Amino acid sequence: MKWNPNPLIAITGITLVGAPIYAHAKIYVSAEQAQKLIFPNKQFTKYPIVLSEDIQDKMQSASSVRHPFKGDRTWKAADGSYFIVDEVVGKHEMITYAVGIAPNGTVQGIEIMEYVESYGYEVAEDSWRKQFVGKTAEDPLKLKKDIQNISGATLSCKHLTDGVKRVMVMYELALKPKSK
Repeated sequence: MKWNPNPLIAITGITLVGAPIYAHAKIYVSAEQAQKLIFPNKQFTKYPIVLSEDIQDKMQSASSVRHPFKGDRTWKAADGSYFIVDEVVGKHEMITYAVGIAPNGTVQGIEIMEYVESYGYEVAEDSWRKQFVGKTAEDPLKLKKDIQNISGATLSCKHLTDGVKRVMVMYELALKPKSK
């Protein structure tokens, strides 16, 4: 007797294996919503930037983030505030987040925009994200130094912390107004 597997069973099995990934994928906010959450009363204009290889190398060196930075996801307000969308790898999947930078060069806030991993979603909680407020590129921005870890979300915490460091270094090198 020859075994002939039922294709319906195979398709159902494949669907069930992938279901946990898609069941935990969550889009928290759009870029526009994140802007309003971080800067409730400001208007932003798209402000695309092109970074030199030297600046990109310095960003990578300071943060260890290897994923390319996309300069077309930067906005600027009239008062010198910036809103920047970036991505880092969580454990396996990309985390999209936004960083708001006040005119004085400090983090105004961060928002998790999209999180696909099945674990570690606690990084989207306000209590964890608040640790970044007031930080600058001069701060360590290192997990277990000035940013606390969340048990069960270590890689997401580390990579987001590294990502915020990368954005702040980029601000310092490419966007910060030069002293006269």
